[in-house]
Amino acid sequence: MNTNAADRAFPWNHIVGFVLSIALTLLALWMVQAHVIGFTALVSLILVLAALQIVVQLFLFMHIRDSPGPRYHIVALALGLLFTFAIVAGSIWIMTFGGNQAY
Repeated sequence: MNTNAADRAFPWNHIVGFVLSIALTLLALWMVQAHVIGFTALVSLILVLAALQIVVQLFLFMHIRDSPGPRYHIVALALGLLFTFAIVAGSIWIMTFGGNQAY
């Protein structure tokens, strides 16, 4: 059986990621329930917290920087983000400007 010390080490990355994820989630929940800022600023801040949550998930749980060799998974992730952005932006565009035409 070939195990090295890194495989048997305590998973500090997972613990730190879990604590950060819980903290970001509770911060967003508290801001919504306490009405600390206006609606537009609140939505913007929650989107920033969501982006931070994505970074925490990618680097501490999914180990995006740990694999040796070509970075095909980063290219695939970028393509997925491009598709997600296109779908969300297109949906917002249609909901904003294309509502009442009868074809």
